[in-house]
Amino acid sequence: MGLVGRKIEAAGIPTVTLNMIWVLQNAIGMPRVAAIEHPFGRPFGDVGDAETQVAVLRAALDVFRRAEKPGHVEQLPFVWHEDPKDTKWHPAEPSPIIALMKKRRG
Repeated sequence: MGLVGRKIEAAGIPTVTLNMIWVLQNAIGMPRVAAIEHPFGRPFGDVGDAETQVAVLRAALDVFRRAEKPGHVEQLPFVWHEDPKDTKWHPAEPSPIIALMKKRRG
């Protein structure tokens, strides 16, 4: 999303990116980052957790309001509810693309 954000910003439209790997902001130049410590695939929270999803969206929009120029990175105050190694919401079977990559590696 950083590359897309840069292009949109170049057209004169400010952006903010919700990002789990905010340290890459400098490497790829994401204009404004709302950093969050959530697992991949769940930046807004768990499926069905509308309360957290709305809170994350509002917090990201608040970052957008406060960020006066590109390069702004702000850590959101959300903490995932379990240790990442205990997060077991991934499907038992890998997705077709992951299965193909594993097959090719041998």
